[in-house]
Amino acid sequence: MASVVEYKGPRVGYRCGYCDSPAGKVSSGMWAHSMTVQDYQALIDRGWRRSGKYVYKPVMNQTCCPQYTIRCRPLHFQPSKSHKKVLKKMFKFLSKGEFSRGNNEEEPMDSQMDDGAVDDFVLKSKLDIQPDHRPLSEDCKEVIESEVKEKEENLEAKETKELNQSHAKKEKLGFGEPSGSAKVLPSAPKPGKGADLSKPPCRKAKDIRKERKRQKLILKSQTDKLEGFQIQHEPQPLPPEKPKLNQPKSIEDFIFDTLPEDAAHQLEVRLVPVSFEDPEFKSSFRQSLSLYAKYQMAIHKDTEAECGEAEFTRFLCSSPLEAENPPNGPDYGYGSFHQQYWLDGKIIAVGVIDVLPHCVSSVYLYYDPDYSFLSLGVYSALREIAFTRQLHEKTSQLSYYYMGFYIHSCPKMRYKGQYRPSDLLCPETYVWVPIEQCLPALENSKYCRFNQDTKAVDEERVNELDRLRVLYKRTIMPYNIYKKRQKGPSDEAIVQQYADLVGQTCSERMLLFRS
Repeated sequence: MASVVEYKGPRVGYRCGYCDSPAGKVSSGMWAHSMTVQDYQALIDRGWRRSGKYVYKPVMNQTCCPQYTIRCRPLHFQPSKSHKKVLKKMFKFLSKGEFSRGNNEEEPMDSQMDDGAVDDFVLKSKLDIQPDHRPLSEDCKEVIESEVKEKEENLEAKETKELNQSHAKKEKLGFGEPSGSAKVLPSAPKPGKGADLSKPPCRKAKDIRKERKRQKLILKSQTDKLEGFQIQHEPQPLPPEKPKLNQPKSIEDFIFDTLPEDAAHQLEVRLVPVSFEDPEFKSSFRQSLSLYAKYQMAIHKDTEAECGEAEFTRFLCSSPLEAENPPNGPDYGYGSFHQQYWLDGKIIAVGVIDVLPHCVSSVYLYYDPDYSFLSLGVYSALREIAFTRQLHEKTSQLSYYYMGFYIHSCPKMRYKGQYRPSDLLCPETYVWVPIEQCLPALENSKYCRFNQDTKAVDEERVNELDRLRVLYKRTIMPYNIYKKRQKGPSDEAIVQQYADLVGQTCSERMLLFRS
């Protein structure tokens, strides 16, 4: 099966939806009668993008708002603080039915990381303690609790005393205080006082007991004999521990966290092929159409006539991509899909995506405005990133998430740059450049060449136009044969323009329809 396209040429001077310029937008386009996923992958890697079956490419050095293709690298993606808040907000809503339309009230994640760093430092300091030459007692736990309790009851007196004796104690114990919150343990505990068992131990006592227990485990694992209580060698490796609280959680940890049995809501995400021959797509079409119209009228202020069935079908239910399901491909195959978000049996959002050989490409999202408080735009993007990671496990070459266009000159469209790490496509050489390297240049100029190698050129530029394939009068032929059969004025200039935009590979694989 070959792709069949009909090149329409440049479209100049029409309204821009980003800067509201009445005649500033410039792009080239073609109608795709059919297209393989391999060819569309090659096209979007040259700055093309589809809207229904119409495939277009902005003329970057002429259009009012240059649109740079952006892709995220999901295999190295870590959710930001704001991303985590959205995921936690969704989990809270599903599990308890609670939500906030105002400020986000989730606890900052940074506090857990800071606490973990302090715990690690205190642990290291306590393991470095060289105790006085005394045998280790079995009731060490009660002694430590007693001393901590005594310090709390006599805090002011003890602080004064410690200031006067600090130098002597440091020389005796051989270490300084690990931190402002960790107190020095006396070398000779006072007998006769124990912890008040009627009260819960304070945090400091709990930490000290925990670390004392770890010291006992270290001592038990040692095979050498100890002289007195002096340890003359490095401690043995510690037994396995539970994961620390400060370990970063993956995006899957947030999204697929188990809901309680009595969860207030149930969310199901279904992947449905874009095909009226698919029973699930067909049965949900009316509900999906109604949701689309509600979204367009509320968010984009469209009229009812502008978001009817014909427009919806043309825009989001017609795809030129030919579905493929090769043995080594993803379980769902390649092609166009609707990722439907069902909340308690009702569709509240639909993400339109293309699954291609190297990526998941986001096409559009529409959602129920009544659920805007759930930040469904961000949530769906994070779900699609997680979905890409899932597909990569089966199909290793599928490892990118394409987010459409990044428009730096339009502040409201810069949000896509928050999904890191990500790359922008150089509009001249079609190589990917990390977005961090592109942003300084974009601050100075709307249009930029990102490739810093001044000698680099488009490796896919067409050198042999005669090898371009043409579909003419239901016959497939190379361009040099078509030229001989062509009647009327030569169209070589427009064919050359098409070839330069699609590149050598696609020009030789796709069929350019000529009438």
